Formats: sequence, C-alpha cells, structure tokens
Amino acid sequence: MRKRIEQIKEKALERFNHVIERPLLTTSIVLAGVSILVLGLSAKYYINDFESFWMQLLVEAHGMLFDITIIGILIFWLNQNGEIRQRIRTYKDEIDDFRLWESDEAAFRTVGNIKRLNRHKIFEINLVNCYLSRTNLNYVILKGSNLNSANLSNSSLIESNLEGTRLNQTNLENSNLNQAILTGAYASGANFKDAFLIKSQLANAFLIKANFSNAFLMEADLKGSYLMGADFENASLYKTDFRGAKGLTIEQLAKAKTLYLAKFDDEILEQIKINIPDLVYA
Repeated sequence: MRKRIEQIKEKALERFNHVIERPLLTTSIVLAGVSILVLGLSAKYYINDFESFWMQLLVEAHGMLFDITIIGILIFWLNQNGEIRQRIRTYKDEIDDFRLWESDEAAFRTVGNIKRLNRHKIFEINLVNCYLSRTNLNYVILKGSNLNSANLSNSSLIESNLEGTRLNQTNLENSNLNQAILTGAYASGANFKDAFLIKSQLANAFLIKANFSNAFLMEADLKGSYLMGADFENASLYKTDFRGAKGLTIEQLAKAKTLYLAKFDDEILEQIKINIPDLVYA
C-alpha cells in the first residue's frame, strides 16, 4: 500500500514538473482556473443586474486600455533601453577582457565589438594597448577614442574616422589609411612606417616624432599639423599639403622620396628650392 502511494506521489510530482517547465501551459491553466473562479462568483450579477455590471465592466476595460497604451509602452521602452545598455556594457567588457592579449582571435573579437558599438552610435572607445593587427577596420568611426599604444600594424582603415583620436605610440606600420580622417588626432610617436595615407586628412594633428619613413602620403592634408621631429625618410609626398605646419624643417624634407607638387608656406618653399630642388621637380 505504501509503495502504491509513493508511486502516485511520484507520478503527481512528475506531472507537476511537466506543467511548470512549460510557461505557456502553466499560464493557460492558471488563466482557466482564475476565469472559472471569477465567472462563477460573478454569475449572480450577470443574471440580476446585467446592465449595471456591463457598465462597470466597460469602465474597467477603458482602464485596462489606458494601462496597456501608456504604462505598457513605457515599460517596454524602459526594458528596450535597459537591454541596449546591457549589450553595450557587455561589448566594452569583452574589449577589456581581450586587452593585452596578442592573438588573432583577440584582434577579431575586439574588432567585432567595435563594429557592434558603432551600430549603437558609440564612437568613443577605450582601446589602449589593444591588439588589432591584420584586421579590417574600414569605415569604422573611432572619433575621440583612445588607441594609445595599440597595435594596428598591417590593418586596413580605409575611410575610417579617427578625428581627435589618441594614437600616441600607436603602431600603424604597413597599414592602409587611405582617405582616413585623422584631423586633430594626437599621434605623437606613432609608427606610420610603410603605411598608405593617400588623401588622408591629418590637418591640425599632433604628429611630433611620428615615423613616416617609406610611407605614402600622396595628396594628404597636413595643414596646421605639428611635425616637430617627424621622420619622412624615403616618404612619398606628392601633392602633400604642408601649409601652416608647425616644426617642419628642411632637414626633415631632404630625406623624402619626392616633394613634387607638394604645397608649403612661402618661407620653407624658398629654402626647398635653394637646398633640395631635385625633390620638388622630380
């Protein structure tokens, strides 16, 4: 007898677990039970005073409609914003997790998070010391971000927006930054060796002691940039605009591969024509 009771208990518990493990089934059972209870208790009002009951029911229906349209939408909006903020926090946390990890997986995972943050209109991202070598960052927006000491060697940043970005000591060796926007960027000590910067915008950028050796700066805009100690050895400076640049010397330019059709302030242009005319007309 006891064994029989235990079997019944086990079956009952199994059925109970079967129900609660299925949210839709559980909700349907609860709804059916509550409906039977409410309709049963309200039966006498249906019969004896239906008109008054119906009027009160309509009043409640209007209240329910108000709750759905106002409170429901507000709660939905708050939940949506909460989920978006949580996703953004997750993407930033993953970037922190991969920081200083020098591997292809870390690089590609970090790039994925950067692009997801961009889709949420987040452009100022902390990428200090991040490993992003050999990645595709074309068209990304990192305006105002911090990439100090990051490794972006051999990467592609075509038409990327790095306006006002911190790139101090950043490694961009052999990277493609054609038509990239680096206006007002802070790139002191950055390594642009062998990089492609064709038609890139570097106006008013801080490029103190930056390495542009063997770089391609054809038609690049460096107006008003700070170039003290910058290295242009064997750099291609065809049509590069240096007007208003600060700290630029004839010694720096003498190491360049070509200065053909490059634009300079009158004072330095006269020095170039006297000291290194071959680079201007070659």
